[in-house]
Amino acid sequence: MSDTMPLPGDRARAMVGVALTPEAAFRLFTEQLDLWWRRGQRFRVAPGDRGLMAMEPGVGGRVFESWHDEAGIERVREIGRVQVWQPPHRLVFSWVGANFAPGEATEVEVRFDPGAPGHTRVSVEHRGWAAIRPDHPVRHGQETAAFVRTMALWWGDLLTVLRLSAAGRLPGIAPTPPPAPPASPR
Repeated sequence: MSDTMPLPGDRARAMVGVALTPEAAFRLFTEQLDLWWRRGQRFRVAPGDRGLMAMEPGVGGRVFESWHDEAGIERVREIGRVQVWQPPHRLVFSWVGANFAPGEATEVEVRFDPGAPGHTRVSVEHRGWAAIRPDHPVRHGQETAAFVRTMALWWGDLLTVLRLSAAGRLPGIAPTPPPAPPASPR
């Protein structure tokens, strides 16, 4: 994808603040994808809780989902490939939807910008939608503006779970305890 002027309806954007340093936010996003990537038909291909979402580190690494089907056969769906790997600031990967034809792809850029001490703004820009035909099934019959809003909300749903994961507010995640209050003088 190029950095030229985007076409109308080309980019969906979402952003969230997390209570982590950029380094920790980058690691959570890339190393623990399965932890925060929502389950269910809207977000994954694997049925139920059988799937695993993962990202291989470095340029050329796969972004993929794997699971075992009813017959116990392992299935892998490659979502894309890492194009830019700049920890802890920036990540870009290609995105191929489950119903994309060969040669169809979009691109996801994730930025990790420091905020207040110990906090990071995680921004996602999913671009390249103008290259996907208007009647493509991925659009579910939506006009361009509505579809891009839908995609932004979709990423917003995922980033909300990322924020909750960072705060230790998901089942199975131990929250970081608050600092102990200062001892009172006697």
